Amino acid sequence: MGNSLPNSPQITPPQNHHQQQELGGEESEDESSEFTCEICVEPAPKSEKKFRNGGKCHHPFCTDCVAKYIRVEVEDHNSGRVRCLAVGCRHELEPLECAEVVGTALLVRWCDVLCESAIGGVERCYCPNVRCNELIVNECGEVAGKSKCPNCKEMFCFACKGNWHAGFTCEESVEDRDGGDVAFGRLVEQNKWRRCPRCRHFVELVEGCPIVRCRCGSDFCYRCEVVVDKPWCRCMTTSLRHCRVWCYRICILVLFLNIVLLFCLWGVV
Repeated sequence: MGNSLPNSPQITPPQNHHQQQELGGEESEDESSEFTCEICVEPAPKSEKKFRNGGKCHHPFCTDCVAKYIRVEVEDHNSGRVRCLAVGCRHELEPLECAEVVGTALLVRWCDVLCESAIGGVERCYCPNVRCNELIVNECGEVAGKSKCPNCKEMFCFACKGNWHAGFTCEESVEDRDGGDVAFGRLVEQNKWRRCPRCRHFVELVEGCPIVRCRCGSDFCYRCEVVVDKPWCRCMTTSLRHCRVWCYRICILVLFLNIVLLFCLWGVV
């Protein structure tokens, strides 16, 4: 009758409380009792508990079988979403809950695979610094070249995924170079020298027209490093086209202001 009153305190009978204690004791006893692994069908050691996937599910699997299964899924199948291998169970295994089972190395690899699958088809690479190895994503989607690692702050080339090769192309950076070559490359980058597209010699433009002539006789654009046979380049015509557009806009604006001023003077008169 007390249960029918909403404001009355509910008193749990001692018998039910004792029954809950018995159920809790049975669950604890089930966790610590011996069991046979459903995968290898071998009796598990007395010190080993049943596999528990956090609060999602728990099954009578031994640690060795679960670790082997996760390793095959992550390393061989390159899959970060590992399904529970129990029949009829649709849950996915949680990496942090399985940390003690798989170990540190496999856990890091598992998290890397999950991270790579999360970013999808976005262009990415790893920092070439052996002490860093940070995963870097090209979020802008543009053609990336010289880049800085956000973790170790070291410069690297996003195109060839190697250390930054100042003054040299990605193909030339594969060759072995001494300290003098590296210093010269930094000097080229600092002074912004350009290379002739034909003979590959470096040219310096102090001042004047961007169309320069190399000692091999080739004319090329100092801005975009393209061989030209005319006294201008496409990059220059593109900039001139933008200038024309802005000139037209300014002329229209000035004409509109003159008309407004004319109407104002007409109204005063």
